[in-house]
This record gives sequence, structure tokens and C-alpha cells, in this order.
Amino acid sequence: MDILYLDHNATTPMRPEVVAAMRDVAAAGHANPASQHRPGQQARWVLDHARMRIIELLGGDPHGPDGDRLVFTSGGTEANNLAVLGIAQADGEASDDAKGDSPVFAEQKLGQSPAQSRSPGHVLISPVEHASVVGPAERLLDLGWSVDSLPVGLDGVIDAARLSGLLRPDTRLATVMLANHETGVVQPVGELAEICRDAGVPLHTDAVQAVGKMPVDFRGLGVDAMSASAHKFHGPVGIGALLLRAHVALQPQILGGHQQEGLRGGTESLPLAVGMMTALELAVTELDEAAARMTAMRDRFETTLKSALPGIVIHGQSASRLPQTSNAAFPGLDAQVLFMALDTAGVACSIGAACDSGAAEVSPTLRAMGIPKDLLGSSLRFSFAATTSEAELAEAARRIIDTVQRLV
Repeated sequence: MDILYLDHNATTPMRPEVVAAMRDVAAAGHANPASQHRPGQQARWVLDHARMRIIELLGGDPHGPDGDRLVFTSGGTEANNLAVLGIAQADGEASDDAKGDSPVFAEQKLGQSPAQSRSPGHVLISPVEHASVVGPAERLLDLGWSVDSLPVGLDGVIDAARLSGLLRPDTRLATVMLANHETGVVQPVGELAEICRDAGVPLHTDAVQAVGKMPVDFRGLGVDAMSASAHKFHGPVGIGALLLRAHVALQPQILGGHQQEGLRGGTESLPLAVGMMTALELAVTELDEAAARMTAMRDRFETTLKSALPGIVIHGQSASRLPQTSNAAFPGLDAQVLFMALDTAGVACSIGAACDSGAAEVSPTLRAMGIPKDLLGSSLRFSFAATTSEAELAEAARRIIDTVQRLV
């Protein structure tokens, strides 16, 4: 029996073009991009080209004195940690090197830090954030900071009108994801950014699930920082990025190296950087066609399920959603039991986020939306990609219907 993979929000398989690009870079035997000799400079050129291209593909501008900056990380989790802890705890503006007219990061002098830690303040998050945002926010709480949460409605959308009333003179950061990893619900980040900008508060957005699935324009959104992760859009596991406006100060979280302007120590991987760039180029080039196709497939998938199983509930259906995500509740069934039964039937899906799998706690996202208790414990996430065929999704729907009808 073929396995039908409907868990692409957890990770996506690398495309052959990405594998080929990474193989070519690895085979070239590049030197360390931090080395000052000619081989090192050649490696640095490859790295900086990938960096600048990724910035442009994400809607940033790497050029000029106000050019945007991109810090490579190990993935979305590190990018979110760096944003929440690094921006909130930084004091003052970015270093002069960071705001210079060169898109290439300048090396920090030994003993210097681009930003010093500041005293505890206030941070604002949403209750539907990924664990990699909630975790560092809780760390700040442990350090004596105040953390407040923006409310969301039953559709999973943040009430932007409440933002102004929650901002305080000591608010150091607001962070709201662009699109939810469990429901696919898209947040009004542009509207939130305008309110934060008027209040002088930096806004970070976790765009890990959004990049490659919907148009993402860093400058157009008006945010100060944005996270992305390559393996969510058919790139390699092990690399992500934090995109920053020039004025944003950042306290590094990984110390002991001068790489990336001293903001993230550690030798950069050229194959991973080129792999991320290649995957993003493909995703952006094919986005319009892929998004339209996935939206149509998702709608047919949900219509098929609802026709055969009239009692199911699609979470966030009334809101703007990512095209490839469907989160459904199956009243009367336990999600864990259904999940295991579907796995046996050859349908790979998930209960909430992959990083929370196995947790006894119900989905924080659905709980924050005010979903009734009887639906909380019966919800599963189905997520697919442009590589998913209509035949695969139709067969998955058939297996889901058969499994549910057998269990009830």
C-alpha cells in the first residue's frame, strides 16, 4: 500500500534541482568563507550571492545604507529564538557595520558586540504562535519580563484593533506569525506593522509556513524582522534565516565566532545556503500557479470529506488561509486513535505541529481560538504541497472517510 504523505507542513522533500545545486557546491570543495585568502574569498562570494538573492526573493532590499540584512540560522526555530531574545534584549540601534552600504557582513572586532543587553521590559505575542516563539517568550518571563498575548477570534485571526491598547512604553518587541502552522490562517501582519511602527515598537513575523505558499514581501509588510526555513519549501533541513531591517539591533545568541557580523557564530554552510536559495527561486517562480492549484485541491478535499462526513468541522475555514493546509475536527472520535488508524491505512498526517507530537496537551492554537472542548481532542491537520497529485489527494480522502466510518 502506497503511503500518502499529507504532512508537508512538518517538512517537505527536497526537489531534485535543489539536490543537484547542493551537490555541485559540495563537490567544488570550497574553503571556509571566513578565511582571508583567495579560496576563502571565493567561498565568501558564493555565500554572499546566496544571501543577497534570498533577501531579494523574500521582498527585501540588500543594497544601500539602509539595506536589509539576513542572518543564516539552523532553521526556523533558531531564527525565531534569535528574533525574540535577540531583538528584545538588544539595546540601541544596529552597529555601524550593519548599516553600512555593503551587503556583505563586516567582521566584528574581537570583544565588541553589536548590541548590549537591556533591562527587563515588555513583549507582546499572539496565542497561536509556534513553540519556537512561545519558548523564548517564556524564557523572558523567567528573567523578569512581562509578556502579553493578543486575542484571536473563533476563525483564528488576531483582532488588530486590540494591539494599540496592549502596547506599553516599555514594549521592546511584538511578534505575530504570518500564517499559522496548524490551521493555515493568515494574519493581518501589514496592519499590525503599521500600528507598531507608529508606536516605535519593532515587529517580528514568523513566516516559516508562509514562504513558498503565498506571496511574501518583507518590505511590503512593513515588518522589522522575519523568519524563514528552507525545509518548508522543498529546501534542505538544517538552514533557515532571519531577515532584518538595517536599523534593528540584535543581541547574538550563539557566541564565539565573528561570522555574520558577530550576530551568529559558526562557519556557514555553502551547500545549505545555495540549497535554500535554489528552493526559494523555484518556489517564487512557480508560486501563482502552484497556489491556485493547491487551493482548488484543498477545497475539493474538504468538500469531499464534508459530503461523506457531515459532522466534521474545518477550523479557520471562514478566514484567509494558506492553500495547502486543512485542519479538521471529527466529532466523537479521539484524534490520537484516528491518527494511528490513518497511519495504518497509509495516510500520514499530524496532530498539531510536528514539534508537539506526542504531547498530551491539546493544540494551543485551537484552544486560543475558543474551539469547543469536544472538537479540540478530535482534530487532525492535513497538509500537502505542489508535488501532491489530485489522484493522491482523492485517494487520501477516500481512505479518511473509510477509516472514520469504520471507527464511529
